[in-house]
Amino acid sequence: MTTRTAVITGASSGIGAATARRLAAAGFRVVLAARRKERIEALAAELAEAGHQAEAYVLDVTDRAAVESFAAGLDRCDVLVNNAGGAIGAETVATADPADWRAMYEVNVVGVLQVTQALLPALTASGDGTIVVLSSTAGHVAYEGGGGYVAAKHGSHAIAATLRLELCGEPVRVIEIAPGMVRTDEFAVNRYRGDEGQAAAVYEGVAEPLTADDVADTVEWAVTRPSHVNIDMMVIRPRAQAAQHKVHRER
Repeated sequence: MTTRTAVITGASSGIGAATARRLAAAGFRVVLAARRKERIEALAAELAEAGHQAEAYVLDVTDRAAVESFAAGLDRCDVLVNNAGGAIGAETVATADPADWRAMYEVNVVGVLQVTQALLPALTASGDGTIVVLSSTAGHVAYEGGGGYVAAKHGSHAIAATLRLELCGEPVRVIEIAPGMVRTDEFAVNRYRGDEGQAAAVYEGVAEPLTADDVADTVEWAVTRPSHVNIDMMVIRPRAQAAQHKVHRER
C-alpha cells in the first residue's frame, strides 16, 4: 500500500513540528515546509533516524512562485496541514502599525490560500484528501490588543468555512482546529518582539496552558478519522481558560 503523504507548513517549531512528529509516528510520510532550513532539516533527520519517512523543503508560504514550485515537485499529497502563521504586536487598533497587520494577513490568510490552491489538485486526485487549517480562538472572538491577529485569524476561519462549502461532493475534507492558550517556545516571544518578560506574563499563574503536542494530538485524531467523518471545527483550550477573557490564574 502506498504511504500517505502529509504536508505541514510552519514545521520548524511549535505546533508544526509537534504535528510532524505525530503524523510520522502514525505512518505518514511527512513533508516539512518552513523558512528555517536548519530547523526542518534537523527535524527530518530526527524522524528518519526513528525510522520514519520525512523530507524538508525550505518554503515561504507568502511567496507564490515558491509555493507553486514546491507543489510541482511533490509526487502526491493526501493531507495538508496549514500551520504557518503567527502574531505581531499587541497594540490597540488606534496605535497599530499597518505593516504589522499586512504581515499577519500575508502569512495567516494569503499563505493558507496559496498553499491550498497549489496542492488542491493533488489532494483531490488522492481520492481521499484532507485539508487542516490551524486557526485560533482569535478567529472567532475579538479581544483588546489583538486586532490585527484577530482579523487575520478570522480570515483563515473564513477560508476553511468557504472551502468546505465549495468542495462539497469532492473527496476532500476540510478541518479547522482553533486552539486557545498554547504555550510554545516562540509564539508569544515573537509576538512581543523578543521581550521574554512580556511573553512570560501571558501565561503567568496559569497552571497548565496547552502544549504544542496537545494541539498536534487533536490534528492527528482529526485526520485519522474514517474518510466519511469530517471534524468541521474543533476548539481546544486548557481547562483554565473558559473564554478569551476568562482565564484562571493561581496567585
